[in-house]
Amino acid sequence: MDAAVIDDLVPPHAEIELDLLLEAIWRHYQYDFRGYSRSSLHKRMERACQRFGCEGFSQLQHRLLREPAVFAELMGFLTIQVSEMFRDPAYFRSLREKVVPHLRTWPSLKIWIAGCANGEEFYSLAILFREEGLEDRTIFYCTDISPAVLAKAEAGVFDLGRIPQFTENHRLSGGHSSLSDYYTAAYGGAVFDKSLRARAVFAEHSLATDQVFAEAHLVSSRNVLIHFDRDLQDRALGLFGDSLVRGGFLGLGARETLRFSRHADAFADFDAGERLYRRNNVGLRTMADA
Repeated sequence: MDAAVIDDLVPPHAEIELDLLLEAIWRHYQYDFRGYSRSSLHKRMERACQRFGCEGFSQLQHRLLREPAVFAELMGFLTIQVSEMFRDPAYFRSLREKVVPHLRTWPSLKIWIAGCANGEEFYSLAILFREEGLEDRTIFYCTDISPAVLAKAEAGVFDLGRIPQFTENHRLSGGHSSLSDYYTAAYGGAVFDKSLRARAVFAEHSLATDQVFAEAHLVSSRNVLIHFDRDLQDRALGLFGDSLVRGGFLGLGARETLRFSRHADAFADFDAGERLYRRNNVGLRTMADA
């Protein structure tokens, strides 16, 4: 949503207060949300104001600058952690049937899950790679800006009420076994096998401020770009392209596209319907070229 549309939806003073709030967060805590979608941020910060009993963004800014505990909780409003295992099963089926045969040609693999949130996508890929016999040659880099959600991802515990949907998604994705083979039910939760995390690295990383840190054969970053404005989307896509080896793969969410990005020429459609792309030999410089 562009600025003109936002101006029609919120009072001008609220837009100014949000600018100042995001600037304060950046200067004081070094988390940069200034390139996030404003329409979504407005709604989430309004909910945060209700949670903390603040009359407006200025009062919320006053509190978070003086109360670190407020900012720690505010991160839950600033970042969206809604996902599910094997979300959009056709995407994972395409990975399994179309991308994996190409990944088999590399002796070792590095997979970057950018914006891993609570870990649903990581565990989906870890299970898929185990089922396809690629786990032992793969390292998974799971990154997010929130230390709290990274801790949840590493713990691998999900509410049992979510498991039926996860199980159906896994089946529809072409899973070779039962999802129950990978977790133990205890105390109202499903605890996923810690061996799935044996080849995973969980690390803080911001697509808004940080640089490429590893060469990857697959970057899966789904339903992250939709929360960014156009400039930040382009920055993130540039990082993904710089990270990928030549011929590496990029997976995006169902509502995301490369079509209007300045990096579009660096990728070729691989399975456009499932938002899977392949790194071209032109258009971007990889780490190996440096």
